[in-house]
Amino acid sequence: MSMIKIWIGGLLALYLAGCTWVPVSTQGEKVRVLTAAEVAECQRVGKTTVTTAGRVAGLERYAEKIQAELHTLARNSAVELGGDTVVPLETPVEGRQVYEVYRCMPR
Repeated sequence: MSMIKIWIGGLLALYLAGCTWVPVSTQGEKVRVLTAAEVAECQRVGKTTVTTAGRVAGLERYAEKIQAELHTLARNSAVELGGDTVVPLETPVEGRQVYEVYRCMPR
């Protein structure tokens, strides 16, 4: 019986490690994630640092899920700064990433 509990616990932890927890806001849906080369004509409006869980139940989460959540958090944060575009400045480290925020579209 305890072996079944261990298997179920392990499967649940793997499932949770793959989940995405961060919803994009209505305004954040309009924010783009671009590269530095693509924002040459845009106005820089600030910088944001976002963080999400890198581990769940002691297990490392999938890098793709972490990156997607970080992009979503940055997009949501860009709205608060009056931006419509974010550019990651570095690769994620332990669920943390820094982005520059730009306004590329006319208001």
